[in-house]
Amino acid sequence: MTKLEHLYAYFGQSPWLDNLTRAYLRDGTLTRLVGNGIRGVTANPTIFARSILGSDDYDEQFSALMSVGTSVDKAYWELLMSDVGQALTVLRPVFDAGDCVDGFVSVEVSPELAHDAAGTIDAARWLRRRLAQPNLLVKIPATAEGVTAVETLTGEGSSVNVTLLFSLSRYAEIIEAYLSGLEKFTANGGDPSTVSSVASFFVSRVDTEVDHRLEALGTDEALALRGQAAVAQAKLAYRSFTEQFSSRRWHHLADLGADIQRPLWASTSTKNPGDRDTRYVEELIGPDTVTTLPEATIAAFEDHGRTARTVDHGLSQAAEIMERLAVVGIDMTAVGRTLEENGIASFEKAYQDVLAKLTEMKAAQRRTAQRRTAPRRRRADR
Repeated sequence: MTKLEHLYAYFGQSPWLDNLTRAYLRDGTLTRLVGNGIRGVTANPTIFARSILGSDDYDEQFSALMSVGTSVDKAYWELLMSDVGQALTVLRPVFDAGDCVDGFVSVEVSPELAHDAAGTIDAARWLRRRLAQPNLLVKIPATAEGVTAVETLTGEGSSVNVTLLFSLSRYAEIIEAYLSGLEKFTANGGDPSTVSSVASFFVSRVDTEVDHRLEALGTDEALALRGQAAVAQAKLAYRSFTEQFSSRRWHHLADLGADIQRPLWASTSTKNPGDRDTRYVEELIGPDTVTTLPEATIAAFEDHGRTARTVDHGLSQAAEIMERLAVVGIDMTAVGRTLEENGIASFEKAYQDVLAKLTEMKAAQRRTAQRRTAPRRRRADR
């Protein structure tokens, strides 16, 4: 048994791969990882940008799309749909064998829609129609507008992965949106057992931002708190999760067949060179959760990772850390807003970088085609 399999079998935590590339689909890497215990896949605009810009695996399909007059923007989405569609097929046996708990593949709406609730809803509907697989999770950013979109889409019976979650205050809004959406769906005769959801709480980015602010403060009290905010906040998020999904309101939905919205720990690779490279996995292990891991973290965890239930241990200490952060002047809600804005900006840049590269490729193909079809000049007789 691998350690990934151990996480699920003994602790009820589902390990998902935080990456998706066409190379992984072609060479069988994704299939192998699933065989070793990976139970889902997440991706985002940055991951897709890295995949497209870093290889020629997409050139043939892109050329074919350009030859029939497809726009660059639509071509980008067709490239993604091809990868996601294949990944959905690879993960479908996990979905079918596990009572639809895992086996999901997540794809994000355009980052340009992060502050457009109506646009996000329309984009999610399109993705759902286009891929038409029950193990699809549409990723919706946890902006204020995203909260609205989550409630609407859940109310329609869509399965969503709420991403870019950085604060407890926004997490509370997301839980409310999910519960309200389920209540609307069931009130209209929907079967809630067909709806799945995860709430992706980002971890290491929180420590990076908070530590930067603590170092700017520079006091002994502030510096002593470095590297502690992310795990403490995640543990308190898990406490909120257990409270909300054990309430009378929830039990009414559960009796109708509804599934919990699991917390998902994202951004689990460490950013501080002094940290243990598996700490964000090891310190947040527990039932009814998902942890997403890039390949390097998977390798490190299999090599020297420790497995024990930790996510609900030390809750009083976690609360104390959050109180001490407030005392020294760290506003975690403000930290969350900053990280949300930065995350959206990063995804927007990655998206635009890919479109720019694809536009260059289109122009290069056009020039090549023009040279091939241009009539040759005759040499003048001497």
